[in-house]
Amino acid sequence: MQTQHHRVEFTESDLAKYPFLPQTAHYIQNLNLDITELTSPEYTPILERAEERIKNAILHGNTGKPTRKEIEIPSFPIAMLIIATIGDQYLKKRYALAEAKTIHTYLKEENEQKILQIAKHFKWKIELLSSNGKISNQFTLHFTDYLKNASNFHESEWKLVNIPLQKGEVRLSKNRICRLLQEEIRRYIENKLQQPDIKLPPEISQRIEKLKQSLIKHKTKLKLEELPKETIIEAFPPCIKKLYQDALSGKHLSHIGRFALTSFLLNTGMTTENVINLFRQATDFNEKMTRYQVEHIAGTKGSRTRYIPPKCQTLQTHRVCYIQDEICKKIRHPLAYYRRKIRQKR
Repeated sequence: MQTQHHRVEFTESDLAKYPFLPQTAHYIQNLNLDITELTSPEYTPILERAEERIKNAILHGNTGKPTRKEIEIPSFPIAMLIIATIGDQYLKKRYALAEAKTIHTYLKEENEQKILQIAKHFKWKIELLSSNGKISNQFTLHFTDYLKNASNFHESEWKLVNIPLQKGEVRLSKNRICRLLQEEIRRYIENKLQQPDIKLPPEISQRIEKLKQSLIKHKTKLKLEELPKETIIEAFPPCIKKLYQDALSGKHLSHIGRFALTSFLLNTGMTTENVINLFRQATDFNEKMTRYQVEHIAGTKGSRTRYIPPKCQTLQTHRVCYIQDEICKKIRHPLAYYRRKIRQKR
């Protein structure tokens, strides 16, 4: 087995699909886009596409239908500028993830040589394997690059112990490389969304403010979307409230934290579907895996046993118990807290 290298040319169509490439930055530099000129009519389509890109990303998790290359390419940096100016952490994360997911759909259709070049742009130690002069769809990747991007994936198939490691390298299929690249791109975009140090024209600032208000309004709706009426959130004990808010904002929960939250919600009337939707904000969300785990805890899969949350003492041992209020001192179980709080409210 040896590796082969071919010079890869990126076309303008590629630059529209992969807006993080240095070639794209070079293309945009040559356009001499002046931020103060964005208000002139010729730039309106770019500005509108940038806004559409953001709205789609926040509301639907993708960047929407691509348009002509001369609009599509510059719309990315403008969208980045707008999101960075808005400065909301939740919107930044959601935007970066949507851009990365859209790019992932392109990568899966891409040829191996281009994928190799894109990975090398991120300084990955990666090679494409070939046999008898023919390029395979297998790559070798240095384990440090692998770990940097797979550390957020919790499925066992991504654990390094389950992947053959030879001379510090892992062998991976094209699909897996694309998934790792999605994570690299997501992080790259998120890190680039720093507050810009430029004065924007008043018309642009007003446009951004209007978009911000609309997105902030949707943010609450998005976070609470499809959360059931039956479960009374105000009656949650402090530990569950914290886990619930963390899950809503896409923060990583420990194994015991996820189990405690899931079992609590299912036992207070939340549907399996709504619990699964709650975890969608997580960067490592995997629908199949999450569905299996939630259904297992609900008792509709596997052992058919419906699990209840751990006792307060167990949650304290695992440091899931954050702050205690007066009710906490009188009970030994999160569900007991919930029932008592509901009685008080009534």
